[in-house]
Amino acid sequence: MKLEEKIQIIKESGNIPRHVGVIMDGNGRWAKRRGLPRVAGHGEGVNSVEAIVEACGELGIDYLTIYTFSEENWRRPSWEVASLMQLLVSTINRKIKRLMEQNVKIQTIGHLEKLPDFARNSMQKAMEMTKDNTGLTLNVALSYGGRQELVDSFKKLAQEIKAGRLDERHINEKTIAQFLYTANQPDPDLIIRTGGEKRISNFLLWQIAYAEIYFTETAWPDFRKPQFVDAIWDYAHRERRFGMVSEQLKNEMNV
Repeated sequence: MKLEEKIQIIKESGNIPRHVGVIMDGNGRWAKRRGLPRVAGHGEGVNSVEAIVEACGELGIDYLTIYTFSEENWRRPSWEVASLMQLLVSTINRKIKRLMEQNVKIQTIGHLEKLPDFARNSMQKAMEMTKDNTGLTLNVALSYGGRQELVDSFKKLAQEIKAGRLDERHINEKTIAQFLYTANQPDPDLIIRTGGEKRISNFLLWQIAYAEIYFTETAWPDFRKPQFVDAIWDYAHRERRFGMVSEQLKNEMNV
C-alpha cells in the first residue's frame, strides 16, 4: 500500500491520536554503526523531528511531545552535553521560519532554567515567536524527568493547601493534572519509542496511564514519515478499553 493511501485511510477512520509522545532513542548507536561520533546521530535525528512535525500536521495531530533532553542526560560527558546544547540552538535558529510557516506552537516542559543561558534564551525566543500559532503544539522536553514533574506538582499542591486556596478533600486526578507541566493539554494517546529499547525512561509518568505504547527497532535518525505513519496505523487498529471490556465499549458507543 502506498504511503499516501495509508494516510488517507487513517484520516477517514477518524481514529487519530490527539497527542503523541516520542522517546527519540538510538542516535548514539546509529552513529556508532557508521563509525561516526555520537553527535552525528543527534544531528541526523533533527531531520527526523522535522519529518514527524510535518506528518503530524498532515494527519491532524494536535500535540507532539518529544523527549529531547532528560534530567539524567546531564550525567553524560560534558563535551556531549555541550554539543547537544549547541545543536538545540542551531536547530531552532535554522528551523524557526519553517515552524512559523507550519503554524507550529513551541512549548517546553522541564527545568528550562538549568540550561545554559544561550540555550535557554533561544528556546524562550522561539516560544515567544510562536505563542499565537494555532496548529500543532510541539512540547520540547528539556531537562525533563517524570518523577521530578510529580514532585514539582505536589509541592504546588501543598502550597495551595497551606495558603487556604485548596481544600485537600477536593483533590482528585483532575486537580493534580492542572499542576503538571502539561496542564490544559490532553494526555498522550500514543507513546512511540525508537531504537529497540522497551522501557518508559521516566517520561510523562502520570500522563501515560492509558496511553498505547509502540516500540520499534528503528533508530531515531532512520525514523521518518513512513515509519511514523506505520505507528499511527498500528494505533488506529487498536481497541482502547480504558479498563472496560469490548462489549462495554460497544454499548457506550451506541448510547
